[in-house]
Amino acid sequence: MKIYGVPLSVHTRKVIVAARLKGIPFELETVIPVIPGNPPSNWREISPTGLIPAIEDQGFRLADSTAIVAYLERKHPTPALLPADDREYGAALSLDAWAGSELFRGVIHPLFHNQIVAPKIRNVQGNQVMIDAAKNKAAPEAFAYLESLDPEGYLVGGKLTIADIAVVSNLILFNYLGYRIEPRFPKLNAYFRRHLEEPALSGALGDEKPFVDQMGLDRSFLQ
Repeated sequence: MKIYGVPLSVHTRKVIVAARLKGIPFELETVIPVIPGNPPSNWREISPTGLIPAIEDQGFRLADSTAIVAYLERKHPTPALLPADDREYGAALSLDAWAGSELFRGVIHPLFHNQIVAPKIRNVQGNQVMIDAAKNKAAPEAFAYLESLDPEGYLVGGKLTIADIAVVSNLILFNYLGYRIEPRFPKLNAYFRRHLEEPALSGALGDEKPFVDQMGLDRSFLQ
């Protein structure tokens, strides 16, 4: 299986970790859509939205991280990342969607775009107003919600699910950007620190170190 994307991507990492957990061999082809000319010439055939990640598995192409994880779940059912219980299944998918909107769109995307993409790739000044809104309003609101879930080991059903992978993947990039989970969210911080020790995740973080170093991001939270 080939995974198209860049390991630093919140959504690409979600697919990489799922594949690692399920023991699925894969080859990573680096695609960074924000860099002009970087994606392959047939990129829109691989990913109709132009977004990462996408996969190619024996001629079958699929884009969207949640769709990919669901596909991998059907092909490789264990360990299960989508709960068997109806309510837990719905809760896990709901949290996965929430992570894509409230965490990624509300917090991570504006921070990453304005701190990294704008100044380092597009050579323009980032929008400080958007940075301040993301870190001072959107992030605390999202973290307060997660704290209210009383997270311990896992968010749904006492087992690792797509919800945990999605949430933690966003929190990793938040930390790469030099931010930390505030002391007023001790349960969330402890939850995050526990997941950093998961072998599949720690292995993925090791593999993405060259990309982190190249972009000058902050890995000190892993020490």
